[in-house]
Amino acid sequence: MSRGTAVPRRAREEYERGGWLAVPDRLGADALEKLRDSIAAISRTARPEVVREAGSDTVRALHGCHGYDDVCAQLVRHPLLLDLAEELVGDRVYVYQFKVNIKSPREGRRWPWHQDFAFWAHEDGMPAADAVNIAVNLDDVHEHNGPLTVLTGSHRLGLIEAPEAARAVTGRDWHEHVSARLTHTVPDERVRELAADFEPVRMTGPAGTITAFHPSIVHSSTDNLSDDRRAVLLITYNSVRNAPARPSRPDFLVGRDTTPVERLAGALA
Repeated sequence: MSRGTAVPRRAREEYERGGWLAVPDRLGADALEKLRDSIAAISRTARPEVVREAGSDTVRALHGCHGYDDVCAQLVRHPLLLDLAEELVGDRVYVYQFKVNIKSPREGRRWPWHQDFAFWAHEDGMPAADAVNIAVNLDDVHEHNGPLTVLTGSHRLGLIEAPEAARAVTGRDWHEHVSARLTHTVPDERVRELAADFEPVRMTGPAGTITAFHPSIVHSSTDNLSDDRRAVLLITYNSVRNAPARPSRPDFLVGRDTTPVERLAGALA
């Protein structure tokens, strides 16, 4: 589907089999520096898109940055990311969600085990899991600063939570969707059972590392137990034919503009 640099066939097959993919290419140093500067500036603001840890001034996450920051707006059009997204989704795509998850040294809190598609389906009405998360490490990510852990292949199970259980918690305050107390989770005891069949993998790597993972893969991350910040930028690209009909959450959590993303000609390296 990609109109730019083709993603190798075996890479797509690996993604479909395992539910995640590590990309050999990395985002360049100049682009990383620009992004870090933008993230630092946004983190100092008091806008609603800036979410803080419970009971603290420590920034936990930034949302919808591509809508108000030029550097982030350029990033979503980067051919390296867009080619990958279109190939893995198999269609033209738009930006459904943009966020930066920040785990400050010793203060950044965990993300419980969950599946992203549980939120998108139950809260937003996304018809199918025809989307992909593209993650870019803004910092070096190692096993002690709260890396993402995925259960390889668990996306093939579909949504694990029972529909009636999901309906019981749907519609709560959106802040519960971005905190350490997530609304839709996979119980720890269920994860322990799954881990016997679906290998847990920690998605570590130096700054600039790019990975992709499926909306239905079971994943989590731990507290940051180190003196190193862990910031990961995540762009969710959704098929232009898979947009929710009646989204209700804020537009910085659910993008309303379904115009296909066009490739960036230059500027962001």
